[in-house]
Amino acid sequence: MKHLFIAILFLLLSTTVYSTEISLQVLGSGGPIADDARASSGYVIRLDGRGRILIDAGGGIFQRFGEAGLKMDDLTFVGLTHFHTDHSSDFPALMKSAYFGDKNSPLYIAGPAAEGKFPGLIDWLSALFAPGKGAYAYLSGYIDGDADPFVLMPVEIPLEEGRLSAVTSFESFSVTALPVPHGPVPSLAYMIKIGTIKIVISGDQNLSDPAFVAFVKNSDLWVMPLPIPEGAGRVARNLHALPSKIGEVAAKAGVKTLLLSHFMARSLADLDVNVALVKKQFKGQLLLAEDLQQWDLDIKAADKGWFITP
Repeated sequence: MKHLFIAILFLLLSTTVYSTEISLQVLGSGGPIADDARASSGYVIRLDGRGRILIDAGGGIFQRFGEAGLKMDDLTFVGLTHFHTDHSSDFPALMKSAYFGDKNSPLYIAGPAAEGKFPGLIDWLSALFAPGKGAYAYLSGYIDGDADPFVLMPVEIPLEEGRLSAVTSFESFSVTALPVPHGPVPSLAYMIKIGTIKIVISGDQNLSDPAFVAFVKNSDLWVMPLPIPEGAGRVARNLHALPSKIGEVAAKAGVKTLLLSHFMARSLADLDVNVALVKKQFKGQLLLAEDLQQWDLDIKAADKGWFITP
């Protein structure tokens, strides 16, 4: 009887995982310079059609959020990879938009701890919303508990190299974070697990930390920036990964689907060449991001991590 119960429970859990429709929508696929004619970084994971998870909110994401038909009421979690403007500048605008909605539960938000010239998440939110001194102090209710109807629940991620942080867990998904090397800038990658499905969205990084290979291992989907070409200079290579390195890590980690994004004019100029360098080592499914493009997980091919355009 005990074994029968366990078998039935396993079947129910498996059914729950695959009855959930999972999709990834790119809100912004560009970088920090307007010449790429794209919104900056931003990604939404939809569960059963609702945008539940937002990773990054760079310039232009506010508009794309509306164009995608998303609602702040549906958001459960926001993960900011780092505090460069092209990953975070539209967050205050989204919070103003939320003021006019009907959300009545806390919004969890994660971001890196302080390092060098960069604030930690708590200080960053304070600089935006603190009563009497924040840039948008009129929205202070989101952090002082007086907001109607919801508040922000910040989770600041330690920056110890190779340290995994269990950010938060909900009924339908969990989030784990890992610090990644982005020159002097504290940056994070996020792992979102939805049942047995594993999605990793990386902030800017140069892929020099071996711990990331284990972090992204066997991912169904890995979203990775491609802002520089193979011949980029020393400073750029300290901040970002070369195309060949992306292909190497994707292959080594056994990633099923790789979505390249966060393009800049310098990587778009020879995009075919850069993509070919990735494909030289990575033989899995490779996708190129465009603003507002959405991919649904092909449940029938979930063991291969295939994402398809609707």
